[in-house]
Amino acid sequence: MTSRDVIADSGLPSRRSVVKAAAATAVVAAPLLAAATATASADERGPAFLHGVASGDPLPDGVLLWTRVTPSPEAVPGSGLGAATEVAWEVAEDKAFGRLIAKGSLTTGPDTDHTVKADVRGLRPAAVYYFRFRAGDAVSPVGRTRTAPAADTAAGVRFGVVSCANWEAGYFAAYRHLAARTDLDAVLHLGDYIYEYATGGYPATGVVREHEPKHEITTLADYRTRHGKYKTDPDLQAVHAAHPVVAIWDDHEFANDAWSGGAENHTPGTEGDWADRQRAGKRAYFEWMPVRPSTEGTVYRRLRFGKLADLHLLDLRSFRSQQVKIGSGHVDDPERTITGRAQLDWLKAGLAASDATWQLVGTSVMISPVAFGSVPAHLLGPLGKLLGLPEGGLAINVDQWDGYTDDRKELLKHLTDRGIRNTVFLTGDIHMAWANDVPVNAATYPLSRPAATEFVVTSVTSDNIDDILHVAPNTVSTVAEVAIQAANRHVKWLDMDSHGYGVLDVTAERSQMDYYVLSDRRKQDATTSWTRSYRTLSGTQKVERVGAPVR
Repeated sequence: MTSRDVIADSGLPSRRSVVKAAAATAVVAAPLLAAATATASADERGPAFLHGVASGDPLPDGVLLWTRVTPSPEAVPGSGLGAATEVAWEVAEDKAFGRLIAKGSLTTGPDTDHTVKADVRGLRPAAVYYFRFRAGDAVSPVGRTRTAPAADTAAGVRFGVVSCANWEAGYFAAYRHLAARTDLDAVLHLGDYIYEYATGGYPATGVVREHEPKHEITTLADYRTRHGKYKTDPDLQAVHAAHPVVAIWDDHEFANDAWSGGAENHTPGTEGDWADRQRAGKRAYFEWMPVRPSTEGTVYRRLRFGKLADLHLLDLRSFRSQQVKIGSGHVDDPERTITGRAQLDWLKAGLAASDATWQLVGTSVMISPVAFGSVPAHLLGPLGKLLGLPEGGLAINVDQWDGYTDDRKELLKHLTDRGIRNTVFLTGDIHMAWANDVPVNAATYPLSRPAATEFVVTSVTSDNIDDILHVAPNTVSTVAEVAIQAANRHVKWLDMDSHGYGVLDVTAERSQMDYYVLSDRRKQDATTSWTRSYRTLSGTQKVERVGAPVR
């Protein structure tokens, strides 16, 4: 049972801080890194907080707090060992906890892998708070969080945006650089927070550091252990300690190319029943992530950031039909779905009912069509269907919305028929950065008006095309980028080489994505630099290049 005292709040919300210069990143991050790792050396005879602290899913009056307590040395993640432990939590307006706002306690144990979640309410909107946990004599690192703006506020919001962090492919410097920023309202994680592979199974470029467990994860104990290993990373601990994280899953939280009834990387005969494996992956995810499930077993949900933006978050793995082969002729089958009927209806209803200036849609896989073929499928008749040609040509990635064109067509038609403007899809998965218009009909673009825009962020560490082919950057990608843009005129920019993150700045006038790249994902002290910025102006449904990042 959870108890809570809410202490009367006072004062006005603090003004948002100015973004730090890139050169100061390491200096600003250092205290967070020290705080995140200091407790790891706590007295091993009693409780300890070895996996950091986190917050997530901010509301105008509250936020979800998270930690894991290790009650005794044998109670490692996934072990099922350790006694039940009472954990107290505190929320304050200052780092010294002199102005305490809320407190409470709860009991955790092996049933939840000793993870702790406190859904704190009664807070002020758009306010910075500090939080910590206690168990016995052990005190956790201090976390910083921020509530969402009030419902009637039109102030701007800013998000860090990340996806695809493969432990074995490199270090999480992208998280460190985001942790150093003091101007973010939240960090949006668009999936592939963990990877399920055995050590050496991926990446193609060689193992930088080994997974734990070393085998492919398939059981509840496995998924818990892998999540626990990730949360020993100091850079990951730092970003969770610095900002609330809003997360959705993609496939690697379960297995590669997952769908409702299986996955490409799942063999029923040797790896058990898929439903059991998926259930284990979801349970561990909800235990180890600062995420509120909207309904049991799914992460699709909606968060509001004042009058400015509604953030619609999707689950594109739990309900989708199995992927088809490229050229199979079934990508346009109306019986196939990527969202499931209930989720698509929920999304359409939420978009239509929203009075926010911007509709931000967190989607783990790309919605923009990417195809080769100069002859539109509808002009080829039965032959086009037989070849699997969607509108605009032959799809090259049927794990994306390109493999489920009927759902995409229905959603984009809804946007245009209802006059829903300023829809921006925010996407991960593909390990490349993109800036796209989202056309209703790619074959007639740009004569036909786009229905939305899309910003895709690259991976934190996971392999891109040059990594996979073991070639120097720009060796293959430059040619591929030109070919893709020539065949897909709605693609305004793509970067197939880099690793990094994005920063999305939203105002009433525009939504702008600033793209940042890492110097070397295989180096723990990697630097970061701005590379490109694109924006969509209110009412245009088009992206355009901008000469500088938002400051």
